[in-house]
Amino acid sequence: MTTVLKQKILEVCDKKIAQKGTNVGISFYAFFKNKNDNPELLMEAATWWIKTHQLDHFEKAVKIKALVNSL
Repeated sequence: MTTVLKQKILEVCDKKIAQKGTNVGISFYAFFKNKNDNPELLMEAATWWIKTHQLDHFEKAVKIKALVNSL
């Protein structure tokens, strides 16, 4: 996982947890705006989420944060 994606995931998870608590769920789309302005990074996130970890569409932000921090 690239440093850029790792930082983006951690920032989004921290923000969502701060806003909605530790029970908040997210999908990998949460790391991107509603437009596809960085397809390479989107595909990296999708591959990590779907192929590497076989995660459900929505997962707890704390789980995603822990997975990323374990890298």
